[in-house]
Amino acid sequence: MNHDLIIARYGEIGLKSPKVRSRFERKLVKNIKATFECEVDRNQGRIYIHPKDFDDGIEKLNRVFGVVSYSPATSTNADYANIDETLTEYTRDLVDEGILDENTKFAIKCRRVGTHDFTSQEMAAHCGGVVRNVVLAPVDLTNPDLTIFVEIRDNDAYIYHEKIKGPGGLPLGTQGKVVVLLSSGIDSPVAAYLMMKRGCEVVALHCNNDPFSGPKVTELFNQLVDQLNIYAKGVPIKKRVIDYGEYLQAAKDNAPEKMTCVLCKSGMYRIAEKLAQKLGADAIVDGSSVGQVASQTLSNILATRYGVEMPILSPLIGLDKEEITKIAKEIGTFEISKIDDGGCSAVPKYPETRADLERVKQACEDMNQDEEVQMAFDNIRKI
Repeated sequence: MNHDLIIARYGEIGLKSPKVRSRFERKLVKNIKATFECEVDRNQGRIYIHPKDFDDGIEKLNRVFGVVSYSPATSTNADYANIDETLTEYTRDLVDEGILDENTKFAIKCRRVGTHDFTSQEMAAHCGGVVRNVVLAPVDLTNPDLTIFVEIRDNDAYIYHEKIKGPGGLPLGTQGKVVVLLSSGIDSPVAAYLMMKRGCEVVALHCNNDPFSGPKVTELFNQLVDQLNIYAKGVPIKKRVIDYGEYLQAAKDNAPEKMTCVLCKSGMYRIAEKLAQKLGADAIVDGSSVGQVASQTLSNILATRYGVEMPILSPLIGLDKEEITKIAKEIGTFEISKIDDGGCSAVPKYPETRADLERVKQACEDMNQDEEVQMAFDNIRKI
C-alpha cells in the first residue's frame, strides 16, 4: 500500500480539561518521537505521524502508552477529484494484495470535520461508487468483510482500512514517579508495566540477596529492565540495587525463623520508601497478588507494610497467576522470568502465613530493623 502517514488516536486523554489534554498530547508526541524517527502533527484529537521508516513506525507505535489505536493511511486533498484519484489507486492496491475482490463485502465509513459542500453520507455513497468502478464487490453496511474509512478534516482527506490496537493507557511520564520492587520473577515486571501504562515513571529497585541467592538474579533483573525499557522510550527506567544479604542474615539470627519472609518484605518496603523520598517519587509498587505466596496473605500484607507511610500500590492484587502470566508473555518478560535463578536459600521451611502485627513489631525490634535498613540503604547504588 502507498501509505504516507500514520494516524494515531488516544482515548481518555480526550476527557481531560483543555489545559491537561494539551499537556498530555505534548508528552505523547515527545514519547512517539523518542520511540522512532518521525515528524508529528496534532490536530483536533488526532496525531498525524510521518515516520522516516514506515515499517519501523508501524511496529514500534504499539509500544507507546497513550495510543489507543492507529492506522496506516494515505492522504490527499478534500475534494471530489483528488479523493476519486487517491481512492481508485488505494482500491487497486487492495485488489492487488488480495484484500478485496468481487466476493468481498465492503462498506465505506466517512467522517467529516469542517465546512464542505457535501455531507458525510453523500461522500460515503460517492466513494462506494468509486470502489465499485474498480471491482464489483458487494456493499454491506451491516456486516462488511472490509471497511474503508474516509476521514475528511477541513482541506485534507485520509483513506485507510486498518485500525491497529495500541497499548492504551496514559502517556508515560504524566503521572509522577514510582519505586518498583523488581525481582527476577514473573509478577513484579508485570506490575511495573501496568504502572507505566498508567503514565508513571519507574525507578526499579532490586534487592541482591547474596549469599542467599546467586548472581543470576541480578543478571535477570537487568534483562527484565532492558525488556521493559522498549516501552519506556522518552522516560527510561532508572535502576537501583542494594546488597540485602546482611539484612537477611540479621533477620535469621535475631528473629524467629518462620518470620524471615515477613521481615524480608518489610525491610524492602522501608528501603523503597527511603529511596522514593530521596528521588521525589510518590509511591512504592510491588507485584503482590493476594494469597499467591506466604508473604502475600492478607494478614502478612498488613504486617509487612506496618510503619511505611508512603502509599504501596499492588496493581496485580486481584489477578491470578494465569492472568499475570498472560500479560508477561504479551510484553516479552515471561521468557526471561522463567529462567531458573537458583531461588533464595533464606526462605524457611515453614514460613509465617498469618503474621500477628504485635509479633512482627517485636521481631523488628529484636533484629534492630531500623539500623539494618539504614545500613542497607546507605550502600544503595545505581546500575
